[in-house]
Amino acid sequence: MTLPIRRAFLASLALTSVALAADWPQWGGSPSKNMVSLESGLPVECQPGKMNEETRKLDLSEANNLRWAERLGGQTYGNPTVAGGKIFVGTNNEAPRDPRHTRLKLGGAADEREALDLSCLYAFNEADGKFLWQLAVPKLPGGKYVDWENIGICSSPAVDAVNKRVYAVTNRCEVVCLDTEGLANGNEGPFTDEAHYIAGLLGADGKPKPASKADPLSPTDGDIVWRFDMYNELGIFPHYQTASSPLLVGGKLFICTSNSRDWNNHVPSPSAPALICLDARTGKLLGIEQSGISKTTLHSNWSSPAYGKVGDQEMVIFGGGDGWCYGFDVNPVAGPDGQMILKELWRCDANTKAQRAKKYSGNDGPSEIVATPVILNNRVYVVTGQNPENGDGGATLTCIDATKTGDITATGVLWRFEKIGRSLSTPAILPEQNLLFIADFAGYLFCLDLTTGKQIWQHDTEGRIWGSPVIAGTNLYLGNETGNLLCLAATKEKKVLGTSTFDGPIFSSAVPANGALLVATEKFLYSVAKKK
Repeated sequence: MTLPIRRAFLASLALTSVALAADWPQWGGSPSKNMVSLESGLPVECQPGKMNEETRKLDLSEANNLRWAERLGGQTYGNPTVAGGKIFVGTNNEAPRDPRHTRLKLGGAADEREALDLSCLYAFNEADGKFLWQLAVPKLPGGKYVDWENIGICSSPAVDAVNKRVYAVTNRCEVVCLDTEGLANGNEGPFTDEAHYIAGLLGADGKPKPASKADPLSPTDGDIVWRFDMYNELGIFPHYQTASSPLLVGGKLFICTSNSRDWNNHVPSPSAPALICLDARTGKLLGIEQSGISKTTLHSNWSSPAYGKVGDQEMVIFGGGDGWCYGFDVNPVAGPDGQMILKELWRCDANTKAQRAKKYSGNDGPSEIVATPVILNNRVYVVTGQNPENGDGGATLTCIDATKTGDITATGVLWRFEKIGRSLSTPAILPEQNLLFIADFAGYLFCLDLTTGKQIWQHDTEGRIWGSPVIAGTNLYLGNETGNLLCLAATKEKKVLGTSTFDGPIFSSAVPANGALLVATEKFLYSVAKKK
């Protein structure tokens, strides 16, 4: 075998092995955000063990179809991602991994300590759940209305296993790039002041505050390669929490900023972007959205972007806090004032005219987009919803023709489904079977005809749904607030295959990867797999 042929063979083999690895490296699994995996043969139900109320630990003696379970914090809203043999998940610091992140209880003895209110990104070994490292992030100054108490990191990290980089949006309204190995292999730059960062001793300029001292670092600390501070650099104002997940594609990161209204229903930063593009290698700002989304935001920008191609046109799809869905060119261009911007290709109102005619706070009024759009075969599927504390109300799932340009509300809507309630859920689509599955916050799972949007069946899960349905092989998995993980057949005929009851609420989506199903509850991460 000649050297060029050998190189080509090895390159193709490497690509094949990556494809067969079945990682889940970013929110939605792939840039299109269609919640479907090729994983098959996963258990339809499991016995995840029982909580010992005295020790507050899991008793796994009677567990079945479970590889391992590991403690998280006390609230977990982020979705796990898997790549390169590691799992990354956001949580809080209720169960501290490091005594440095605790303090003496008020009036307590010297050995009585309580957890600091920090947000954490954990890294685990995929095979056995061993804890590897964490990034502990202090609160964003400004109080609970910009960084709510004990929420933790809500971002689902994006992982580049080849270059050993993981990207996340933190509670401090910033984007961080981390070494997947943590500090165990040294401190990689250009950012090298993790100690002051973890201690909350960095100023707005990103430099340590004068005369500030920080605890020494540990090999189990996260290694920040670079950080981009949206709060100070762009004037972003988040409401309650900075909550979105990075889209990693072609060396670029697309980030929803979480720019919002404040507690007085005022937009403090109406000209700040709702979507930005960063260089994944350096963190340099490459472009910003200038479509006016922030000025008309109904509550907050919390949706995560998706990516797809329509013909030769690469585009980023974004669900705005104004209730409109947008298509942007993936390559930033110079705007009229020289600022690099994300060129708008099209926009479509995801609310109906009847909804727009009503008040935002009403049950039948307009809503923003919190869920992630899915782009597939020149079509975009997006559902409206609101902050979960607003409760139930009417919503709309819209199918959009992404080949159109301009304001395509009148020309690009292929169908709407209006029997769904407010939703945080990203669709799972099987184009070969002509089926779409989506859930609403009230707890209903819907199966729709992909071509027409007509309802085929619905199922009451009997618990509020914060996450999204995920299809692995022929099985559909969906968790709810009661702690139940349901498994249904992903078919035109409704069939419940199994129900597994976990230790507490499931606010995230199940993640199928490498022969296992990762399920995050408030306090534990489970690896569900058939016994070998």
